Amino acid sequence: MVDVREDAWWFCLRHNEVEHGKGCPNSERLGPYPDRETASRALSIAAERNEAWEEQEENEGDR
Repeated sequence: MVDVREDAWWFCLRHNEVEHGKGCPNSERLGPYPDRETASRALSIAAERNEAWEEQEENEGDR
């Protein structure tokens, strides 16, 4: 079995850059992502997900 950390793409929050494979501790990075391009958009992806969750929580509060 391949360790996902060795074959995945990550976005390092400490260095603000994309990493492939082993790098900084997982607690300091976002991912894993399937490719470099997706990992490079990690902060945008996280912001979009946060916004969607906030909207969902607001809608659930209306019930």
